[in-house]
Amino acid sequence: MSRRVRVPLATRLLAEAMGTLLLVAAVVGSGIMAERLSGGNAALALIANTLATAAMLVVLVTIFGPVSGAHLNPAVSLVFALRRELGAREFAAYVAVQIVGGIAGTALAHLMFDLAPFALGTNSRTGLSQWLAEAVATFSLVLAILGGLRFRPDALPWLVGLVIAAAYWFTASTSFANPAVTLARGFTTTFSGIALGDVPAFAAAEVVGALAAAAIASALFPRGKA
Repeated sequence: MSRRVRVPLATRLLAEAMGTLLLVAAVVGSGIMAERLSGGNAALALIANTLATAAMLVVLVTIFGPVSGAHLNPAVSLVFALRRELGAREFAAYVAVQIVGGIAGTALAHLMFDLAPFALGTNSRTGLSQWLAEAVATFSLVLAILGGLRFRPDALPWLVGLVIAAAYWFTASTSFANPAVTLARGFTTTFSGIALGDVPAFAAAEVVGALAAAAIASALFPRGKA
């Protein structure tokens, strides 16, 4: 999530696609493994899902940050586009490959566990509390990213992993915080899935949270000032 990226667009798009693919594979795959091994203990399954997701985020932001900025998230890309650090064409391309990569990540996770590549999500996640939780989760993520970039860019991979790990537990929605990941999770009926019809409201709440964080960050972390 570096401020200035001078890597060819095709290379950046490959990084965004691969990063989102691996992120979703980690989220969905660890959810499947956790559900199979936890013996019906939902808390234990969520702990396992949290640790795998947070660990993968630290890795992905570390290795893809210098390439594409490691957005891996349309809401994050939107914020950088509004900050004029990502052009309109680049933004559209980033979002497209994030969506494709995320859906491919669900298929990959399913295939690793001998499941059909896709299944329409059936896990109901809807209602005002869930939408508020998604807005808060995405707000927390974007605020951590922008604050980290301003003051501790070297710590950004850990900040992203830690804020998502925390949000898995303090939000009612278990912190999807990413429209591309939310859509990808709409194609699984496993532990981490979401009913496909619930995806649009989740994604809208995530965008609202990201925009709110960008507004607050502009006051808290003004660019170009000590």
